[in-house]
Amino acid sequence: MIERHITFNVHPDRTAEFERFIFDQYGPTMAKSPGFMKIDLLREADSLTRYQMVFRFEDADDAAGWRTSEVHQALQPGLTALHSGMEIQGYEVIG
Repeated sequence: MIERHITFNVHPDRTAEFERFIFDQYGPTMAKSPGFMKIDLLREADSLTRYQMVFRFEDADDAAGWRTSEVHQALQPGLTALHSGMEIQGYEVIG
């Protein structure tokens, strides 16, 4: 099982739009991808503009399939417009 944590620095005036984009577009689209297991969106307690998106796929091939899919690529311009930078960390779930 693969889990990825993506930290976003969202533009201060676009936080509500970012949340709607994840809940209404990104998450539902990802959920249709083979091997998808779950997605969560967290907002840092000490910063109203830092978010962490956490998602799981059954294996690395499924995660790579999502990342390289046409639907994922089509979502990128809308997502990129809402943040000033992101950091990605991947994990293998061991228990």
